[in-house]
Amino acid sequence: MKESEANKPVPPDPSAPANPSSHIQTELNLAAPPSPPVTATKAEGLLHRRMDTNFLQYASYVIRDRAIPNLADGLKPVQRRIMWSLHEKDDGKFIKVANVSGHCMQYHPHGNVSIDDALVVLTNKRYLIEGQGNFGNLFTGDAAAASRYIECRLTELARTELFNDELTEFVPSYDGRNKEPVFLPCKLPLLLMLGTEGIAVGLSAKILPHNFPELLQAQIAILQNKPFKVLPDFQTGGLMDARDYQDGLGSIKVRAKIKIKDESTILIKEIPPTCTTESLIDSIEDASRKGKIKVRGISDYTAEEVEIEVRAPAGVSAEQLVDALYAFTECETSITSRIIVIKDGRPVELSVSQVLRENTTQLVALLKRELELKEKKLLEDLYFKTLVRIFIENRIYKKIEQCKSNEAVYEAIFEGFKPFRAEMYRDLVQDDVEMLLGVRIRRISLFDIHKHRDEMVKVKAELEETRRHLKNLTKYVINHLQGLLDKYGPQYPRLTRSSRYDEVEAREVAFKTFKVAYDREKGYIGYKVAGEEFNLDCSKFDKLMLMFKDGHYKVVELPEKLFIGPDLLYCAVPERDRVMTLAYASGGATYLKRFTFGGAILNKEYWCVPLKARILFFEPDTPETLYIRYKPAPYQKINQQTCSPGDITVKNVKALGNQVSIKEVASITSKPTRGWDSEAATSKLQFP
Repeated sequence: MKESEANKPVPPDPSAPANPSSHIQTELNLAAPPSPPVTATKAEGLLHRRMDTNFLQYASYVIRDRAIPNLADGLKPVQRRIMWSLHEKDDGKFIKVANVSGHCMQYHPHGNVSIDDALVVLTNKRYLIEGQGNFGNLFTGDAAAASRYIECRLTELARTELFNDELTEFVPSYDGRNKEPVFLPCKLPLLLMLGTEGIAVGLSAKILPHNFPELLQAQIAILQNKPFKVLPDFQTGGLMDARDYQDGLGSIKVRAKIKIKDESTILIKEIPPTCTTESLIDSIEDASRKGKIKVRGISDYTAEEVEIEVRAPAGVSAEQLVDALYAFTECETSITSRIIVIKDGRPVELSVSQVLRENTTQLVALLKRELELKEKKLLEDLYFKTLVRIFIENRIYKKIEQCKSNEAVYEAIFEGFKPFRAEMYRDLVQDDVEMLLGVRIRRISLFDIHKHRDEMVKVKAELEETRRHLKNLTKYVINHLQGLLDKYGPQYPRLTRSSRYDEVEAREVAFKTFKVAYDREKGYIGYKVAGEEFNLDCSKFDKLMLMFKDGHYKVVELPEKLFIGPDLLYCAVPERDRVMTLAYASGGATYLKRFTFGGAILNKEYWCVPLKARILFFEPDTPETLYIRYKPAPYQKINQQTCSPGDITVKNVKALGNQVSIKEVASITSKPTRGWDSEAATSKLQFP
């Protein structure tokens, strides 16, 4: 065998068993051992192509057929299949959810659990499905009963506005045994009515629910070329600040509705949509454990409506507790909106106004097609009634009594209708003759010409009205929307009230629940230290400024128990603009300065005096007078002086300061000490 032939891969054996491993070997061409570099490169390329293709197919399927709703009807595939199943089984009576789920499984390939869950969610949104039984509780988060115990049926709104079999496009179901709709001919702005959330491969959608009557009003405004604005509306109610909600882009803040019952008790009556009463209470208890808020007790009386009672401890007012609940618990939450939908088979990002305009365009097209179908049916009805009238009144049926063949019967009827062609809007065809031959003798004998003509007048009037609607289509659509608004507006009032409220600063409403102390003897500081110095009331959000006797300082998180040694000089909550007064000795001279600490990086050491300097005086703010005593020295005439620190300009923390004296200073104090000689000569220092 030649060397070139030996390096060629051997083709796969057709008789080899078709199992996954052999298929992979065949696909990757690994059946024979070719030269390693060539085989590895080729296999790697094939594997990459297979992975890319399969991943893209999977991602496309998840985006289009599972997670993201379709713009045309606002439904995800599982929701659409549920609605179609209910439509097929609809007889006006309640149906077991388990039966609906079983019927829907012939369209939905992912099992009954996903169907049951989606059906419960749709039912709780009230618009499309009416439930009977325990469908869970939106407020408490309680789950629905098993599907065999609960029942459902279509609402009148869904029955009349969601289906039209003549306008529905169908595709084969996943197993090819049935036909399912591509999307429903929906005449409602269902995407924004229901709201939805979906996570697909590489993208996610978060569409907030909006108020149904307000959406109808917006559609009317679109048809009238007027401005409009719609805002989200949640079933749980609450208060909403939509300043950052720009036409469906951005976010909104939602608050619980809190009432003050008395001086120490509040009632939570409505909750944000992202939580339940249980999770809300858990967040309050968690904030209390962490010391962010103070609560004496919580009672949950929620049943048909939310009612959570929160009691404040002594010393805390109800107003303080309300602000703290908004700052530290789920009583206030932010929700981000991102409208991603499937349009023409592709995912696109739209705004609320764009979605509404698309829905309105689709509504106009659907109503036009319905009117055209109705016109066609009325024309056919009027045509058939005209044929029957002519057939009976002019006794054309008598002409077929002498006919001896089927062809002769048809020819006699065709001849009999020729004189009346002007009364018909189209020519007579064979199917029309079949219809006339099916007229019963009883109907001929009991034929009431006046009643028949009255029926024709009604059909003509209805046909004329339909044609008038087609000519004034925009007005007809507006009347349709106004009819829905008049009928359903009172049933769906706005639940979430829009209001602009001020931000609650967490630091401002945090309760001072931690007492920080310093034990100089042991060198520890923190809120779990038993000490007598620097007893500070702090909140969980506070930090500590620590300054030491050698002049270095740093900012630290609020510590439980931190060892810092015995040389702490100053401890406080950082105030970057607070003025400090400091005197120190360095290089044979004494300096005095006023400064602010400014900002500081956490746990980083800074210095407010030169290295090896000795601090003589430090005090927050600015004393009115400083009393300076010098150490006795030969020929020294002045042993004490005073000065006004307020005469010194405030500088940054690294500034050297103003020189006081080159004499050796014994002490500097803000009040006269025991050694101060009030009768001795005292001069006042003047600073340039």
